[in-house]
Amino acid sequence: MRIIPAIDIIDGKCVRLTKGDYTTQKVYNEKPVEVAKQFEDAGLAYLHLVDLDGAKSKHIVNHKVLLEIATKTKLKVDFGGGIKSNEDIKIAFDNGALQITGGSVAVSTPELFLSWLETYGADKIILGADFKNRKIATSGWHKKSELDVVDFIKAFESKGVDYVICTDISKDGMLGGTSNEIYKEILVATKIKLIASGGVSSLQDLETLKEIGCDGAIIGKAIYEGKISLKELSALC
Repeated sequence: MRIIPAIDIIDGKCVRLTKGDYTTQKVYNEKPVEVAKQFEDAGLAYLHLVDLDGAKSKHIVNHKVLLEIATKTKLKVDFGGGIKSNEDIKIAFDNGALQITGGSVAVSTPELFLSWLETYGADKIILGADFKNRKIATSGWHKKSELDVVDFIKAFESKGVDYVICTDISKDGMLGGTSNEIYKEILVATKIKLIASGGVSSLQDLETLKEIGCDGAIIGKAIYEGKISLKELSALC
């Protein structure tokens, strides 16, 4: 299972939110590239980079942060937040993203998302499936839908999606454990490469996600709050 630390960006700074609420933001470092270098120095190979300004603005905002991290580290970056157009996805890849994550666009304009899948390939395009009470949420989690998360993922798997980042909004930033039952349900219903996100608070959480069969696990606040050390994560890589 891939260990994927996360960096969330607001105003060019490394922040964390609680349950996606922008009013809860806490700045951990004003220079995200420094955080990225710490991850790399610890032997981590992957990075989940989220443009929270972009998610709110509905277009990429913090592409310069992406470029700096991509050029100053060797981390394999998946980038999400505000990718809503062909121009946005081009900006993301031109600035060093290895993969992009599309969530809101897959709900609002599925034909556009599927065109990216065809153009760039399933190894480059990740479906973002962010949910609360099983229902998919979009636009920086400000908009709710009536789409069931498992049905949503199954529908896109049938159209060629290989990778999904699945985030339980109610768990995000809470350090209260992960949504294992939903993940099990998804992995039974599909053959998707599932990347679990939200609620990781301990090495045991990571071990459980590995046992379930997740392809990757995203860790955010647990690193920043010292619940899991980079040394411990390095030992898992």
